[in-house]
Amino acid sequence: MPFARTILAVALSAMAIAGCARHPLLQSANRAAEENDVPLLAFTGSDIAGARRIAGPYFGDRRTALTGRTIVVDDIEDIALQDHEVVLTFDDGPMPGKTPKILDALDAHGVKATFLMVGEMARYHPDLVRQVAAHGHTIGTHTEHHANLAAMSLERSMQEIEQGRKSVAAALVPLRAQPAPFFRFPYLADTPALRRTLAAKGVVVIDPDIDSKDYFVSSPAAVKERALARLEAKGRGVILMHDIHQRTAAMLPAFLDALQARGYKVVTLVPGAPLDPRRLLLSARRSGSEAAGS
Repeated sequence: MPFARTILAVALSAMAIAGCARHPLLQSANRAAEENDVPLLAFTGSDIAGARRIAGPYFGDRRTALTGRTIVVDDIEDIALQDHEVVLTFDDGPMPGKTPKILDALDAHGVKATFLMVGEMARYHPDLVRQVAAHGHTIGTHTEHHANLAAMSLERSMQEIEQGRKSVAAALVPLRAQPAPFFRFPYLADTPALRRTLAAKGVVVIDPDIDSKDYFVSSPAAVKERALARLEAKGRGVILMHDIHQRTAAMLPAFLDALQARGYKVVTLVPGAPLDPRRLLLSARRSGSEAAGS
């Protein structure tokens, strides 16, 4: 396995072999959580100390010049970025051989990202879902099969979204964690009805501002320069990348170096408390109005 060198991977592999509930590392973490009467990870990305109890030391909790603030997100309007602030997001994974390299680059630079995971990928690679969580990153969802929801009925679309959430949640059960209520539309293909329905359920749609287009067949250097050019034109934004491509994993260290050299800060997104019904209704109405006007 490409990531077997890390302490975390050894721990998670051992859990998979021995049975998660019986592994001493997990038992110790569960005991510590139970003694404090708190879940190990209330939301993925919100309890780094809990993750470290399982994973051991790693670079992910260090701060560098690139490390930015954390935004607690209850609503899309909470993601109000200042000049030279970015959010790193990765879609479609997790993927063996790629996701672990991306985690290494993020750890080395002291920054966190949001991973929007496909449900079937989480079912195939649950150990990688847990690896992302244990490194303190936020995990959202991206449907079960990466379906084009705009071509489906509302009922079928919501089933596809919910199944994706359940698959990711199942992978996180051994960590006593759950995915954040963050979602991204595959192919960025949405409908006003879907946006209203998700908003009414308290799901925050994380739309990108900068598309790296790393899904194009191009060199890692080309991906990096394209993303930087788009970012420099805007000065801030949510960056869309994919942790299923080797070119993305290869370019990320240099991309992060370039962000730091240009004075950018990487902002971390974490979920807040559940919304009250009145705010959910207002959010749903706003999402419907914005979609109708676009």
